[in-house]
Amino acid sequence: MRLATSLASGLLFGLGLIVSGMSDPAKVLNFLDIASNFDPSLAVVMGGAVAVTFVGFRWVFQRGRPVHSHRFHLPTSRSIDTPLAVGAAVFGLGWGLSGLCPGPAVTALPLFAGGTIVFVPAMLVGMWLARRLQTAWELAARMGVAT
Repeated sequence: MRLATSLASGLLFGLGLIVSGMSDPAKVLNFLDIASNFDPSLAVVMGGAVAVTFVGFRWVFQRGRPVHSHRFHLPTSRSIDTPLAVGAAVFGLGWGLSGLCPGPAVTALPLFAGGTIVFVPAMLVGMWLARRLQTAWELAARMGVAT
């Protein structure tokens, strides 16, 4: 049942990305291009997603526990450290340069949207490299070298 719920959720998310046009890198780049080809529709999509998430989170947390788990698995740390800031900057830079972020890129892959054939493998290499850097950072922090 858990697999079916995950599949249905992923398909719904992917369908939403395609219907809203968010799997098209040009749409994202036009949102970021405030000087000439500005397209505010991404803000409308994001606003709709925030509204649905706000209502959905309230409803889910009122249940007391997730449907397929005995408890919620929420982050405990609220600190903003160097790895978080660097990761956010790298993510934003990649998103701004390519017009793709992971969800829309994976969704656009079977559509052969421009750049996804290069972006998705590069993203996977970046994820692998990030995991290695995180391990090194944690080791340095334990040794008192990084903060």
